[in-house]
Amino acid sequence: MAAARTATRRSTASAGDAKPADAQPDTESTEKPALKTATKKPATRAPRKTAAKSAGAKKTKAGETTKKADGAGAEPDGDEPDLESPDLEDLEDVEVDIVEEPVAEEEPAEEKSGKETKDGDFVWDEEESEALRQARKDAELTASADSVRAYLKQIGKVALLNAEEEVELAKRIEAGLYAAERVRKAEEESSEKLAPQMRRDLRWIVRDGERAKNHLLEANLRLVVSLAKRYTGRGMAFLDLIQEGNLGLIRAVEKFDYTKGYKFSTYATWWIRQAITRAMADQARTIRIPVHMVEVINKLGRIQRELLQDLGREPTPEELAKEMDITPEKVLEIQQYAREPISLDQTIGDEGDSQLGDFIEDSEAVVAVDAVSFTLLQDQLQSVLATLSEREAGVVRLRFGLTDGQPRTLDEIGQVYGVTRERIRQIESKTMSKLRHPSRSQVLRDYLE
Repeated sequence: MAAARTATRRSTASAGDAKPADAQPDTESTEKPALKTATKKPATRAPRKTAAKSAGAKKTKAGETTKKADGAGAEPDGDEPDLESPDLEDLEDVEVDIVEEPVAEEEPAEEKSGKETKDGDFVWDEEESEALRQARKDAELTASADSVRAYLKQIGKVALLNAEEEVELAKRIEAGLYAAERVRKAEEESSEKLAPQMRRDLRWIVRDGERAKNHLLEANLRLVVSLAKRYTGRGMAFLDLIQEGNLGLIRAVEKFDYTKGYKFSTYATWWIRQAITRAMADQARTIRIPVHMVEVINKLGRIQRELLQDLGREPTPEELAKEMDITPEKVLEIQQYAREPISLDQTIGDEGDSQLGDFIEDSEAVVAVDAVSFTLLQDQLQSVLATLSEREAGVVRLRFGLTDGQPRTLDEIGQVYGVTRERIRQIESKTMSKLRHPSRSQVLRDYLE
């Protein structure tokens, strides 16, 4: 309603100040559509999205009409509002809701490693699957690079420290550690009681020491990054190396002695390097190797590179053993430990249709020929035992474990049949004599070869 009244007032003022119609026909013909447009719009509540568009259209049309009228020579009143940029209050008076509707985000389509035929069947596409795996790998590398970039940007905001500032922070850290120890003893030992003011002062010193510790840590995070770069490509991600180096930096802050006169970076380098190398020894390999053996492996690799550069060829185990003052057998053992495990799922060949595990023999697998031969032997043995009496066949089965694979003693068999062990021995001897007869042994003799 306010917009309509404003447009009406402006049109009336312009018509009163304008010249006769025959002198300014263009201005009068231009003002009439503006009045009609502004007054005939009904002030009804439309749907949110439609109402917003209608208000925008009304604003554009009214603005264009006003520009035409001003260009034709009309003299606007100085108190009239500017119709080109209406206030939000005017739009509220005409009951138009101004809302910002959220844009619906399109859900990413599921990745499919294949193609769909006309019948709707899904066919596996190996080339497309490989492309998707490569795309995921590239995305992971990109995400890792973005994380490193963001981390470097964050730590770069902290200014570096000079020697005097490092000493000052170290003093505050030492004072905080001493105050924390005093407070701990006072809480654990009832004999030592602190006054309330003294307790508050000690706690303030503890907090100040923690702030100094954090400041010294944040100012030297770039030192960790510079040292971690030297150990990339050895089985651990760059961000993991940085995190392990940060643990060494924390240890260096706690152990730093400013009275020695050294810079903190010189002292912290050794702690950072130790933390990174220990983490690589524990986490970089699929099969963990003891730390002392990892150091021996690294020493062997360093000597091997030096001899390769000096001799122009790969050094022999004897030459390596001479340089390391160990036996050649020990060199071969160390090289065996240094070998990286290979996955059984690794593809073999250019086409990649075979895996390494397909070419490895299973030593525990049963050979088909042996399985068939053993089954035939069992059948023949049962047919031979069927020619004996029930007691003779039972004694042989229990004595040699033909039933459950567990041989029995003469006493155990005697308890089963309720006779002495001597009687069982006699039955066994008689039965074995029968089995040695050619009519029975000939069918079993072929299986002994």
